[in-house]
Amino acid sequence: MTEQWAWSLAGGVMIGTAALLLYALSGRIAGISGIGFGLLTGATDRAWRLWFLGGLIGGAWVAALSTGLAATPPPVSTALGLSMAGAGLLVGIGTRVGNGCTSGHGVCGLARLSRRSLAATITFMALGMLTASAIQRLAGV
Repeated sequence: MTEQWAWSLAGGVMIGTAALLLYALSGRIAGISGIGFGLLTGATDRAWRLWFLGGLIGGAWVAALSTGLAATPPPVSTALGLSMAGAGLLVGIGTRVGNGCTSGHGVCGLARLSRRSLAATITFMALGMLTASAIQRLAGV
């Protein structure tokens, strides 16, 4: 499985399986922003949240090492770093305003046939495409 699509497919299957198992075994939704927010706000059920997030980070780390993609990241300018931090902050605010993130709405909500999640996912995708197109045009790519 050295093809890019195969790795993407395998990752998608693993994410879907993890979301299904979390829901089937505990009745919880695998929305990453909600899981992380619960840790930050002092939720009493911290153990499963830590294990779930640790599995995400650990799985990505193992995949990067096993595929040779764990190369040293390129240097990032201060301006780019600040803009990335600002974008991350805006995404965090958006997940609170939208009552969930792409994983909660796109993976779990759509699987539950939630109309609210369908609307949120369409909005995420449309605005993501619009933003990517605008950045490409501004950068002259």
